[in-house]
Amino acid sequence: MKPVLIVGGGPVGLTAAQCLAAADIPVIVFEADAAISEDLRASTFHPPTLDMLDRFGLGTALVAQGLVTPSWQVRLHETGERAVFDLSLLRDDTNHPYRLQCEQQKLQFLLLDSLAQHPHADIRFDSPVDLVGQDADGVWLETRGERIAGSWLIGADGARSIVRKTLDIGFGGETYPETTILITTDFDFSTVMEGLSGVNYFWGQAGAFSLMRLPDLWRSSYTPKPDQSVEDALTPEAVERHLQDVAPRSTPYNVMHKRTYRIHQRVADTYRVGRMILAGDAAHLNSPNGGMGMNGGIHDAFNLAEKLIEVWRGADDGLLDLYVRQRRPIAIEHVIAQADRNRRRMRETDPDRRRALLTDLQRTADDPKRARDYLLNSAMLTGLRQAAAIT
Repeated sequence: MKPVLIVGGGPVGLTAAQCLAAADIPVIVFEADAAISEDLRASTFHPPTLDMLDRFGLGTALVAQGLVTPSWQVRLHETGERAVFDLSLLRDDTNHPYRLQCEQQKLQFLLLDSLAQHPHADIRFDSPVDLVGQDADGVWLETRGERIAGSWLIGADGARSIVRKTLDIGFGGETYPETTILITTDFDFSTVMEGLSGVNYFWGQAGAFSLMRLPDLWRSSYTPKPDQSVEDALTPEAVERHLQDVAPRSTPYNVMHKRTYRIHQRVADTYRVGRMILAGDAAHLNSPNGGMGMNGGIHDAFNLAEKLIEVWRGADDGLLDLYVRQRRPIAIEHVIAQADRNRRRMRETDPDRRRALLTDLQRTADDPKRARDYLLNSAMLTGLRQAAAIT
């Protein structure tokens, strides 16, 4: 049979390729970039994602390159009061009862190394896809003037997916008005701020911000002040003021990287048209609050590959509609809805309301049963269980 064509060589596309190649199904991955990007992108891996990657020995390998984060917290910056959620409460639910802080490209490199061992896998960088099509017998795409035929096509080509646009699939939702700034520095905030976790969400006088620890760096994300343009907020002086607000120090901060992004909450009207199926950001976009976007896409890839393997082996292709029924509602009801709740909570500015929210979070975190239920949801385990129950 002709190979499965995968458009997009990010974590989602490469995960789908790994699952299929491991089942001896030929795959070709087409990535527009000339190499794996090392820009600032996703950096949180949730427990079930690591459990899934363990099927190929990649979960343990990734943990070795990242930072195990056994707790996360929501915190009032001025007082240090906080609600701390202990992920060890999930020890009976996962082999990885923690978040892993690790840059997404480290997973991509691991996947590339693994795929290099499979004769059925062909990974093509610098191969932008210009056109896709299908008929009753197969699919095709064009890249750099070459037409390549396949049996099925997975669109894992991100928010501007050419696959989704070609299929004319609606992508309803909204774009939040604010622009988010993300910066990295090599300063260790835990040396001056007592009780930090690896993942921290702050309410501060100057606005909400986050601090995320990676093995060698810290990331901070925040939005410009109400009277500040994005351009002004990105100046070295403005970035320095933000960091000094976070943790005053006598010497300037060393800022390693900075970027901006807009937050979208969108989901495709369907994930499948004929022999073409969407996964990851091509199918759904959400606020990064909670670290669910990349993880949800990887979960898509495992779910879709599981069904496509069965279809390849002779099952009715209607099984692929079950992928849509299982994954699309979870994207709406869990990934997008939870990320939106996280964003709205952290954008609260009223001091009394912040205090009430923190008190409620503390009560939840301090009650083992309530905390476990909360963590099952925020760690994406509840959504996966609900999806598995859909037939």
